[in-house]
Amino acid sequence: MIQPGKEEVWRVFVDGASNISGCGVGIVLVSSLEEKVKLALKIESRVTNNEAQYEAVFAGLRAAREVGASRVIIYSDSQLVTQQIKGAYEVKNEKMLKYLKLITSQASSFTDWSIE
Repeated sequence: MIQPGKEEVWRVFVDGASNISGCGVGIVLVSSLEEKVKLALKIESRVTNNEAQYEAVFAGLRAAREVGASRVIIYSDSQLVTQQIKGAYEVKNEKMLKYLKLITSQASSFTDWSIE
């Protein structure tokens, strides 16, 4: 079991995808000692690609909390999602706004966090 240090920063790499055969997310958590935790999750409901990306960020934050991380940097390849979370892009879609609120709520439990 990985035991995080108090000042340790965890890197959390996330990706989500949706296509005709299903929806899912992939997560890789990396400790400052380069220990890795890899997860793949199936999304039971049908979602868009952007919703899958939000699901991935949310799941990554939950996974980081589960390993005891208090400081995290989330890495996502979705420019739209990362910029909406950072506040640089406006969120116009009601469903995306709900995801943003969930992520903001989840992230507030960390001492420090950011998304890239």
